[in-house]
Amino acid sequence: MEQNGKDSLTAPLLQSPESVAVNFSQGSWRSDKSTRKVTFRIGGMECASCAASIESVVGNMKGVESVLVSPLQGQAVIKYRPEFINAKRIKEAIEDLNFEVNEFPDQDIAVCRVRIKGMACTSCSESVERALLMVDGVKKAVVGLALEEAKIHFDPNITDSPRLLEAIEDAGFGAELINSGDDVNKVHLKVEGFHSPEDAIIIKSHLEAVEGVNHVEIDEVNHKVTVAYDPDLTGPRFLIECIQEAGNTPNLYHASLYTTTRARETERQHETIAYRNQFLWSCLFSVPVFLFSMILPMLPPFGDWLNYKLYHNLNIGMLLRWVFCTPVQFIIGWRFYMGSYHALRRASANMDVLVALGTNAAYFYSIYILIKALTSEFFEGQDFFETSSMLISFILLGKYLEVVAKGKTSDALAKLTELAPDTAILLTLDADGNIISETEISTQLLQRNDVIKIVPGSKVPVDGVVVKGQSHVNESMITGEANPIAKRTGDKVIGGTVNENGCIIVKATHVGSETALSQIVQLVEVAQLARAPVQKLADKISRFFVPTVVIAAFVTWLGWFIPGEAQLYPRSWIPKAMDAFELALQFGISVLVVACPCALGLATPTAVMVATGKGASQGVLIKGGNALEKAHKVKTVIFDKTGTLTVGRPTVVQTKIFTKMSLLELCELATAAEINSEHPLAKAVIEHSKKLQQQYGSHNDHLREAKDFEVHPSTGVSASIGGKRVLVGNKRLMLSSQVLVSPEIEDYTFDMEHLARTCVLVAVDGVIHGAFAVSDPLKPEAGRVVSFLNSMGISSIMVTGDNWATATAIAKEVGINKVFAETDPVGKADKIRDLQAKGLTVAMVGDGINDSPALVAADVGMAIGAGTDIAIEAADVVLIKSNLEDVVTAIDLSRKTLARIRLNYVWALGYNVLGMPIAAGILYPFTGIRLPPWLAGACMAASSISVVCSSLLLQSYKKPLQIQDAEISGDYLNSV
Repeated sequence: MEQNGKDSLTAPLLQSPESVAVNFSQGSWRSDKSTRKVTFRIGGMECASCAASIESVVGNMKGVESVLVSPLQGQAVIKYRPEFINAKRIKEAIEDLNFEVNEFPDQDIAVCRVRIKGMACTSCSESVERALLMVDGVKKAVVGLALEEAKIHFDPNITDSPRLLEAIEDAGFGAELINSGDDVNKVHLKVEGFHSPEDAIIIKSHLEAVEGVNHVEIDEVNHKVTVAYDPDLTGPRFLIECIQEAGNTPNLYHASLYTTTRARETERQHETIAYRNQFLWSCLFSVPVFLFSMILPMLPPFGDWLNYKLYHNLNIGMLLRWVFCTPVQFIIGWRFYMGSYHALRRASANMDVLVALGTNAAYFYSIYILIKALTSEFFEGQDFFETSSMLISFILLGKYLEVVAKGKTSDALAKLTELAPDTAILLTLDADGNIISETEISTQLLQRNDVIKIVPGSKVPVDGVVVKGQSHVNESMITGEANPIAKRTGDKVIGGTVNENGCIIVKATHVGSETALSQIVQLVEVAQLARAPVQKLADKISRFFVPTVVIAAFVTWLGWFIPGEAQLYPRSWIPKAMDAFELALQFGISVLVVACPCALGLATPTAVMVATGKGASQGVLIKGGNALEKAHKVKTVIFDKTGTLTVGRPTVVQTKIFTKMSLLELCELATAAEINSEHPLAKAVIEHSKKLQQQYGSHNDHLREAKDFEVHPSTGVSASIGGKRVLVGNKRLMLSSQVLVSPEIEDYTFDMEHLARTCVLVAVDGVIHGAFAVSDPLKPEAGRVVSFLNSMGISSIMVTGDNWATATAIAKEVGINKVFAETDPVGKADKIRDLQAKGLTVAMVGDGINDSPALVAADVGMAIGAGTDIAIEAADVVLIKSNLEDVVTAIDLSRKTLARIRLNYVWALGYNVLGMPIAAGILYPFTGIRLPPWLAGACMAASSISVVCSSLLLQSYKKPLQIQDAEISGDYLNSV
């Protein structure tokens, strides 16, 4: 799960001389912490005087340490101090001299994640994206509404994280930095005991003297120290000890980890409590308004008292309703005013605008009624104070329930993050490996190569290798595999898994953000942030939704007011104590508040969040909404053979000698040639050779030296050993190298291949001396998976570099009818493109480096979790436990998720399509049914809640093959 520099493989080696390249030497500025180097290609330099003028101007700028300009190469190399100047200002200075310097290419791009507060709908997330993209230096910004986060790619030479946070806050939203892209090997420490700049200098100098420390930043205000380090050389525990040993006296400074644990959960709890409190305060004032308006006037003693006139037509009831409604409108409802202000300021509109318009229309019309009643003896009118206050209360209730429900969409991810234990038992060993002491420390303080003890029943804190002891480890929480896995010396263990019975000693290999658990969490977070293509529908609708609703509300008001004044409909339609204007106003307000853009915005991201989290908990990592959406369209699945359909641990089951060469010599030559190969067949031959040497008592540990080693893709390897030319591979390699394949060898390879065995031939100086018959057993679930895919309407194809006979035998055994054999890595990708050209959506399942081109070419690439890092990086879906059943799970989960998203859109659009005409009074002339504004507000809140709850139903998802097993088991028990 480690990063492997995929970008470096795809970047062009040569760039056009016309373009301007800016190359940042990462190594230079990280080794020299105070300077950076930037290289410009400059157009328009004709002579040495041009170069001299650039050197003169740039060299005099504050912060520039050195300038080297070459007119022949047309480039300038500048070293500068980033605290005084940046690359953008240097570029502008050169441009001021009338030289051409084009925009920076994206070679020095930083990434940061930001938590955003206050987003309510798709319009809000789009506003944040626009605000970020307007910041100079931002290359890409993705904002997740349901996750309430943004991932921003920017040029650190032009802008920085504080500027990005400022841009988000200027747009009217709260912002908090979660992490920067270079936080992978950083530790944040809280230091007590330093009170002056001198203390900061002492601590910084001590830390910079530690081997492996790359960079030190000190925040004197918050007493926080940030250290970037090389995990192979040092770690957080040593850094804490270094700080505590600094100073004139021991323990002058005390350092501890600076952590904001579970910040998202804490933030969510605060938000939930805030909405709950706002709703309760709103009810405290709204319920009396409702009672004074709807209930008490119908009860004789109270009704008489409320109708008592204080002055002219102003009665006690109207005054009390105004007194109780005003705090709800302007204090509790202030958040809607602020949201509207920020939305309108950035030339957009959201739910806050609709709520503010609706409540203000009701409130200020009621104020108009109150003033007229106070100043006129004969005026009679109906106020709508209860509409304003009850509307705000219902919307706050809806937001409270929505926040609670949205919190549950990330439950699966929260459970993953909580798998790792808080503490671990660190062992101190002597030179002979004996245990000297045991110390219980925080898991976050563990470093690479630490030795830890894991007792029965406890969790494994980090990834590592067992160095002593044996046990069974329950890995179901990571891989979904129900049965405990036996672990012995040399076996790998995964952080977050549970040790069942024995006590094991483990050496840590991956700690912190490098562990498999952390990588899984990061992949899921990225997936939840990525926007699915189906989300584009909601984005398009949101752009014109609110303006359309406002126009519809105004038209509704006119449509009822003008005919009412012109007496085009019966006077009996107007309720008592109302006139045509008031009835029309109620219909208009109801249209404003019943429309809900929030539900549309939540339809896709909440479903994607639940699905990706559920998939991760079941051993299927889906890298984003795009992969999730494409997987449901898959009509063809292409399987690699070795390590995918087969176990991937081939063994030599037979050897054959065709000349007088001894078996041991054949094995020695084959081992020497294959030792540099990573292919599973090569490892099988090497392992078999070692066993033979042990069996026949050969103790020659000296391996013959192989020169001119060469890999021939999909055919084998060649090397020069002791002056002899050795070829190890299949028949195609022999034929391409002009090696004679005799009829005896032809017959032997034919027989082996029809037994689904791969024949590895060994030729020395143009003569084939022997062969190894290698068998790789099929995975037990392979046949069942192919059969189930056929029942889903998905065809299966096998593509392999192996020979036709072996490939056909394997395919026949699992039930695959179509096979492409003897195919190299590029050929696999070409086969996929041919199928795509026929209009098929293709998924590729593979595990090795040779599968990477095909995984990238496929619409959906699925990597076996036990495969190589490059294959996992290239894939869209990672099957953690290497079980083929999860191919079915990934496709089925995708189909269920897309069906749920469509249902969510039905809910969201259904409320608006049905609710708005009813709110506009389309049923009123025929049935007398109308939707009061406060009830319309309740419907709006219910639409968002229903969409989130609909997405939460994906939490009950079960793997289809598990359901099939349960049904078969049930049928068997019933028959018995």
